Amino acid sequence: MSRSVYLVTGGAGFIGSNYIHYLFEKYDDIVIVNLDKLTYAGNPENLRDLKDNPDYVFIKGDICDSKIVNQIFEKYKPDYLVNFAAESHVDRSIGNPEDFIRTDMYGVYVLLETSKEFRIERFIQISTDEVYGSIDKGSFTEESPLMPSNPYSASKSGGDRLAYSYFATYGLPVIITRASNNYGPYQYPEKLIPLFVTNALEDKQLPLYGDGKNIRDWLYVQDHCKAIEYVLKNGKVGEVYNIAGGSEQENIEITKLILNILGKPKDLIRYVQDRLGHDRRYSLNAGKLYELGWKQAYKFEDALRYTVQWYVENTNWWKPLKSGEYLEFYKKHYPEGMSLT
Repeated sequence: MSRSVYLVTGGAGFIGSNYIHYLFEKYDDIVIVNLDKLTYAGNPENLRDLKDNPDYVFIKGDICDSKIVNQIFEKYKPDYLVNFAAESHVDRSIGNPEDFIRTDMYGVYVLLETSKEFRIERFIQISTDEVYGSIDKGSFTEESPLMPSNPYSASKSGGDRLAYSYFATYGLPVIITRASNNYGPYQYPEKLIPLFVTNALEDKQLPLYGDGKNIRDWLYVQDHCKAIEYVLKNGKVGEVYNIAGGSEQENIEITKLILNILGKPKDLIRYVQDRLGHDRRYSLNAGKLYELGWKQAYKFEDALRYTVQWYVENTNWWKPLKSGEYLEFYKKHYPEGMSLT
């Protein structure tokens, strides 16, 4: 019996690396090919423990490069493609939208075209709750209109709808997931939770946007990984599935919880000017996913404590990232990734 082959794009990033670990814990009869460009947020250290695993292949490359994507399909013949590869930080998209449009839209096109040619069994496009925009009351369902309000969410919306079009037009077996804010181990320390945890550990100020009352729904990364795999195996092609944490919190409350867990003073909080296009509240209705049979495993405050403790115990992972040493490290040790020849 042949083993299933997963092509995970952007697998050296936060959610992608957690997903790869999850797959290897769940299955002993798979091969995983990880294609990652290794931008600032793609960290080979996230998967150091798999370096000698014969069923894991790392390839440094860009999803926008149709040549390398085609070579991967020809050599490894993946059964499933799970696309995490994306430019994903809102602040960066405001300053440099071009990179986001290229990766989040054109890169998705390259993956879809190649998947169509090689008749892949499942194509999972990882989208985001931010494509819906902000909502004052209630929660977005999968049928809610998309109203992205910054270049990042607009580019993700474009990739999301392009993926659906390949199902509608060509019958490509696409499934789209839209998840709420993730947190957990290996998250690059520019996002709210890892930035505030690591700043607090260094007794640095925690820069909180605006009045701190922006609301996000928080999803532990392990629950997200399980939901993606559940949808891949049980979801209906052509459908969108919201993945929600069911834990809406104001940013100021998250900040206070982090300081409380670490025993740090609240005077570390520094209010800063709000960013452009800052959505007030995101909220997802994940009833469709629950009806499919998926169940959430982690409670927010427990998982937040696990996350904070991980950063406490892994200073060797995040300190080089915050100091800039990481960029030189990966250029030296991972100049090309693994060769396809």
